[in-house]
Amino acid sequence: MIIRRIVVGRLQTNCYLLICPEMREAIVIDPGFADEKEAEAVINEAEKHSAKIKYIVNTHWHPDHTSGNEWLKTEVGALVLIHKDDASMLMDTRVVETVFGVQVKPITPDATLTDGSMIVFGKTSLKVIHTPGHTMGSISLLGQLAVFTGDTLFAGSVGRTDLPGGSFEKLMDSIRGRLMVLPDETKIYPGHGPSSTVAREKKTNPFLTMVHKYC
Repeated sequence: MIIRRIVVGRLQTNCYLLICPEMREAIVIDPGFADEKEAEAVINEAEKHSAKIKYIVNTHWHPDHTSGNEWLKTEVGALVLIHKDDASMLMDTRVVETVFGVQVKPITPDATLTDGSMIVFGKTSLKVIHTPGHTMGSISLLGQLAVFTGDTLFAGSVGRTDLPGGSFEKLMDSIRGRLMVLPDETKIYPGHGPSSTVAREKKTNPFLTMVHKYC
């Protein structure tokens, strides 16, 4: 799997382009674009690899991860996927506008995901792990020794839980029961900031140290 990280938007969101090197199918995770130029940068990167973008996958509903859905879908015809518990926030944007103070066009996802769903592009696949806490429908995407954690887990930190649908208790349960059980060498690709590994976070992340004290 080819992984390309493109940092986008005002909040420096990690947008990931993942490509199957054999079949040249691709997905985009969290296109939180601030403008169409950022969408074009992702499309151009896919074109460099002669890859067709098949899916747009949102790890959660916050606009810094979803604002480019419509641009990208219009340009490449990819299908928008999000967990079923966050889908309503894409279709009814009043909460987004109230909480974040930004105007976002409503969009209906083409399909919704659940825990255990498989996202297949070419000969590559990712397994959906439901990791609620940051939002009710937050997901992580698990590949071979790689996990894309959205805003659930960062290098040295965890996602905020003070926005609608957030729960610190659920977030800690997700991290403890769904992510920290992965092999230590699993590489973590978060929604913001640098990458890490499960082993490194177990040893150095103060939130995870707290979690393990109470395991």
